[in-house]
Amino acid sequence: MSQAAATNAVSTDPSRRARLAEFWYYFSENRGAVIGLVVFLFLVLLAIFAPWVAPHDPVMQYRDAVKVPPVWQEGGRAEFLLGTDAVGRDMLSRLIYGTRFSLFVGVIVTTLSLVGGIALGVIAGYFRGWVDTVIMRVMDIILAFPSLLLALVLVAVLGPGLVNAMIAIALVFQPHFVRLTRAAVMSEKSRDYVVAAKVSGAGHGRLMFKTILPNCMAPLIVQATLSFSSAILDAAALGFLGMGAQPPTPEWGTMLAEAREFINSHWWIVTLPGIAILITVLAINLMGDGLRDALDPKLKRS
Repeated sequence: MSQAAATNAVSTDPSRRARLAEFWYYFSENRGAVIGLVVFLFLVLLAIFAPWVAPHDPVMQYRDAVKVPPVWQEGGRAEFLLGTDAVGRDMLSRLIYGTRFSLFVGVIVTTLSLVGGIALGVIAGYFRGWVDTVIMRVMDIILAFPSLLLALVLVAVLGPGLVNAMIAIALVFQPHFVRLTRAAVMSEKSRDYVVAAKVSGAGHGRLMFKTILPNCMAPLIVQATLSFSSAILDAAALGFLGMGAQPPTPEWGTMLAEAREFINSHWWIVTLPGIAILITVLAINLMGDGLRDALDPKLKRS
């Protein structure tokens, strides 16, 4: 049987295993997405096992090892593979623990944005009328502000800190999920299966969240993946500006802020957190591209 015929056979099989096989087929066609998935899973494992993987306590200061270069440079020491920062803290350990904070921020922000955005978007798309108008005008007002600027204002009101930064970023990201959910619900609302469920006596809650919503999840999953990486970037930006995680928390944006003055003299202190942010965001974005290819029927290749 040819590859195309096998794919078509899988596509017509309604079983869950067949759907997963079809999803993986299209996802794995994107090599960059597979690489992004491998890197992301590695980062997740690194975050989970950070206490056992990190060679040192991330906040421990070794006064006899201040600004030690990485081990491959002259003056480097074997016990500090990636060197130390301006107060003698191990860079490798801080980067490993920083993975925890960044992924935690991404998960919490995306979950809050997704849940709130779905609830408001389903209500707006299903009921329409004045409810839709009120919700969407509020979302338009939020979208009228630059996202980072609005997050800064919200954190300034709530107070600096990682928790307040996550709340602010989640509020800023919510309109994207609201608009996407509303559009999907509006397109699904008039379909035959929804009309049939309504005729059979299904209530508004069942129609909205059990009948229509499951068929709107594909674009929301892709948006959630891309928002995950944006949340990490925005949290790092707020940390860099002193409005996110506060020292000595080993968060990548905060580490960059503390290392600004050493950019010309001790490159590893400022470069390594930046590389960590780059690799993480790139991996998640590559995964998002693969999910888009696998979940969007218009992009599936026969």
